[in-house]
Amino acid sequence: MNTDTAGKVNLLGLTRPQLEDFLESLGEKRFRAQQIMKWIHFFGVDDFEAMTNLGKALRGKLADVAEIRGPGVALEHTSADGTRKWVLELDQGNRVETVFIPDGNRGTLCVSSQVGCALDCSFCSTGKQGFHRDLSVAEIVGQLWVAQRSFGPPSNRGLRNITNVVMMGMGEPLLNFESVIHAMELMKDDLGYGIAKKRLTLSTSGIVPRMYELYERIDVSLAVSLHAPNDPLRDQLVPVNKKYPLSELMAACREYVDRFPDTRRVTMEYVLIEGVNDKFEHAEQLIALLQNVPSKINLIPFNPFPNSGYKRPNGLRIKAFQDRLMQAGFVTTIRTTRGDDIDAACGQLVGKVQDRTRRAEQWRTEVAARQRGRIKVHEASGQ
Repeated sequence: MNTDTAGKVNLLGLTRPQLEDFLESLGEKRFRAQQIMKWIHFFGVDDFEAMTNLGKALRGKLADVAEIRGPGVALEHTSADGTRKWVLELDQGNRVETVFIPDGNRGTLCVSSQVGCALDCSFCSTGKQGFHRDLSVAEIVGQLWVAQRSFGPPSNRGLRNITNVVMMGMGEPLLNFESVIHAMELMKDDLGYGIAKKRLTLSTSGIVPRMYELYERIDVSLAVSLHAPNDPLRDQLVPVNKKYPLSELMAACREYVDRFPDTRRVTMEYVLIEGVNDKFEHAEQLIALLQNVPSKINLIPFNPFPNSGYKRPNGLRIKAFQDRLMQAGFVTTIRTTRGDDIDAACGQLVGKVQDRTRRAEQWRTEVAARQRGRIKVHEASGQ
């Protein structure tokens, strides 16, 4: 169980069975967990004294041994398009980012699972920050708790309430497996946030063994960060492909569809990068790769970040790529770029990471070397 330095248990990170066990260990009835969960997750309460249907003795006992503590809000930004981003404060100066994207009656929250990312996808600014640690259950669920509370009391939340959650923020969710599983159980629980399985999506870069474990543990929607239609190119863009190549990844995707017959299809995420993976030949290879994998394709125009070395394709190229996939019978959408004016778009989340991998330092060194090279070329040309 999550505890702070004073040894108090943070109830925000306990699933219903865990909270029932905790209360039983205090000599209390297990049904009290249902009351407490509603106070915490539905009403957003963090003060035991506000839980008026609990006896005074129980409230006092809980205050002595437990707490309800979400991440601190360091910054909050709202984009011109209504997208909201929270920068959340953790320990040791670490920060993660959480993004809310409103779209009519639907509100999607993009949740982080790690401080930084242990992978190093070449087109993602999060990976360039390096990696510090996994988030706890309380820190993962706490992002939803903070965002939900921002809408005020339940009766005031209106149409912009959170209806969908995507594990697509900072980090690779399947590399923080147990915490992510328990967090999603809380999100699905009717006494937690009641997010339906088709509205709760886990996105993975392809940690194949963990994908099979995921299917055994929980039924949620699956998205795969694909980004390339062949192994040599994916090795460059998504280095974990060297360990789990496309043949293994596609087999794991087919198993997901077979395991859950009511599942519509796997969502394949494909960041389009000018001159890298957006050519006609790449569209044809993608069609062949996904021929036997029930899937829909989400094309994501590359969102620039400083010194990435990549560019976004023009609109005509993006549309031509989509048209070819649709002609082949794939449902193909182009993700609308949202929140890029506050660096909240896909691939732009960076937070603040006390990097243990030295990747951020290496990235700065590489950028400096490229910049020196450009200066030398510029001077040699006499311009």
